[in-house]
Parts: sequence; structure tokens; C-alpha cells
Amino acid sequence: MMHRLTLTRRRFGLLAASGLVAPAPALASSVREITWDDLIPPGVPYSEIVGEGDVDEVNDSWNPIFDENGSKLNLDLDGKAIKMPGYIIPLESGSAGVTEFVLVPYVGACIHVPPPPPNQLVFVTSSVPWPSDQLWDAIWVTGTLSAKMQSTSLGEIGYELAASAIEIYEW
Repeated sequence: MMHRLTLTRRRFGLLAASGLVAPAPALASSVREITWDDLIPPGVPYSEIVGEGDVDEVNDSWNPIFDENGSKLNLDLDGKAIKMPGYIIPLESGSAGVTEFVLVPYVGACIHVPPPPPNQLVFVTSSVPWPSDQLWDAIWVTGTLSAKMQSTSLGEIGYELAASAIEIYEW
């Protein structure tokens, strides 16, 4: 078995050196799989990104107060190729599907509850529309992440992601 593995690696090495194939580990390692905690800068505990809030009795809502930790971004991820899970809050859609959306950490964020802090929201653009009939599904989004604070009708968003791939999330 060891001998066979060595021969296979040698053959693969020759093919890779000739330019006929690229080593899979090199391709896979260029995209970093991250979680929502990774969007918070090192040294900032998740429990410290949301402060107190006020109840808006007129509009029946809670208005969170984010301290400065909720706006701090992990600049180490800026410009990196990443893959992360989340849920879609559509912003721009057409008959083919959604091309702009906010990726959020849990179902319903920003719709009926106050939005998460800016460093827990990702503005995603995609040239390939995501089907409108799959908006409630958990997804994986792969692309280049930018640490870039921006204002939208949903609130402040800390990151932007140019999606190169979107797929259904599977454990």
C-alpha cells in the first residue's frame, strides 16, 4: 500500500510539474473557512460587542446600543479569500433571483429583530443570482472579503464580500 501511494504521488508530481494538473491542497488552502467569531478582532470577546439598548414602545422594537467593540473589524481578513456560512436578507432581486444581500448569522436577523452589530453583518454581491425560492436556507458563501464599514437601510454593515460561489450549507 505504501509503495502504491508513493507511485501515485510521484505520478501526480510529474503531472503537476508539467502543468497538466494543479495540486488540490494548494487550491483548497487558498480559501479560509471562517465563522462569525472570526469577524470580531482578536482580543474582543463576543459578549462585549452588544451593549445595553432601549425599548421603542411606539414601534414595538428594541434598539440596541453597540459599543465600539461592535464596530471593530478584523482587518487581518481584509482582501482574503474566505468561505463562511450564514442566512440571506435580500436587498436586490429580480426574476432570476437575488444578486445583493446581507449575510447574517441567524435566521430573521434584521427583519423582525434588531440587526446584529456591524461586525456581524456582511454585504454580499454576486454576479450569479441566488434562487428566490431558497432564501430561508442556510448557505455557504465563498469570495473575497473586504473590511469596509457602510450604511444601508438595514443598519451599519462592517464587511463586504464579492461572492465567487454560493451553495447550500451542509454539515
